[in-house]
Amino acid sequence: MIIRDEALADQLAIHELHTLAFHGPAEAKLVDDLRQSGDMVISLIATEGDSILGHILLSKLGAPMRALALAPIAVHPDFQRQGIGSALIRNGLELARQGGWDAVFVLGDAGYYGRFGFSVEAAKDYISSYSGEHFMMLPLSLRPIPATGRLVYPAPFELLD
Repeated sequence: MIIRDEALADQLAIHELHTLAFHGPAEAKLVDDLRQSGDMVISLIATEGDSILGHILLSKLGAPMRALALAPIAVHPDFQRQGIGSALIRNGLELARQGGWDAVFVLGDAGYYGRFGFSVEAAKDYISSYSGEHFMMLPLSLRPIPATGRLVYPAPFELLD
């Protein structure tokens, strides 16, 4: 398996992957819209041969620090539970660190994302349309970051069903 940046030629396959993995077009459209709006920062695919097995996207957040949103992430249903999603997350987080980002926020299962260092406790004082028991943050920076503030997700997130 190879993990690499998405290329222009991958976009249709990425759209199809998200549609299949999420049983509908909402997340696929989110990826397309984030790409088109210029909010996409990191977009990685996991490939084997000519097949795209997984995809992860991290996009800019309006925040009191340099922050990214991790969403969505998809793995082809036939290849789930084989470590592909974990490898994509680790690679995406490492690129975010290298890029000087201060934090990454995600909405999801604490048991899963906690393995990567995400914490509900770290995100609890941030105000966002996704705040709640499944909203988590992973600080990436060694410098101090605000412990509270308002997070504004890119406009394409508002269009999610």
